[in-house]
Amino acid sequence: MTIRGVFFDLGGTLRICDPAPEHQAKARARMAELAGAADAEAFLRQTDERYEPYREWALREMREADDLSLWRDWLLPEMPVDRLRPIAHELTYQYRQVKGLRRVVEGGLQVLHALKGRGYRLGIISNLIGEVEIGEWLERDGLRDMFDAVILSSLTGIRKPDPRMYLMGCEALGLPSEACANVADNLKRDFTGAKAAGIGANVLFISPEKLATKTITDENRPDFIVHSFTDILDLPIFKEGMGET
Repeated sequence: MTIRGVFFDLGGTLRICDPAPEHQAKARARMAELAGAADAEAFLRQTDERYEPYREWALREMREADDLSLWRDWLLPEMPVDRLRPIAHELTYQYRQVKGLRRVVEGGLQVLHALKGRGYRLGIISNLIGEVEIGEWLERDGLRDMFDAVILSSLTGIRKPDPRMYLMGCEALGLPSEACANVADNLKRDFTGAKAAGIGANVLFISPEKLATKTITDENRPDFIVHSFTDILDLPIFKEGMGET
């Protein structure tokens, strides 16, 4: 079947995270201010320590907590819920900013505009904490109209590789799974679920150095591998636009 829709993973694929010391310092300070913590560094260390068991749970159960549940049940359980509720979204937002400044990968905008111009329906399927960051980013960068589907684990409550993430995306695009392609960077997380959902083509975006450390199996095998993001445009499934192949 002809590919008519394309899903992109975010972290490590469509977006990358760069160190930005001033940006990160402001985020640490704002986190502490929101939580009423006197020592920003100590509060961040505590949050990181508490995040580890949450992450283990999320990976094991293939689930994701909403912002309020994340802080109420895992990261800041000592704070009363009535105090947490109005700040939970921003706490998660700032916690993600502590990691660095996220930007679209080199060549990413070129690929998005080219595929959109060729008639493909575009979507995002991503695992992440935080309910508001991605919507704000899409609005801020003028990308809201670029995507017909945005499926986030923080909003669905489930995580890739659960195949339902991909099936939700296909439903949002109004396409059968075999008419959709998936572009991502993690063999286990991004491809086992996509293949189980019947996604028509899987594209691995990875450096040669990282690829050399990976094990490809029948369960995670991509259909295509690209080392430069713009090479996506030259793949046979996209090169001729949406004409029948």
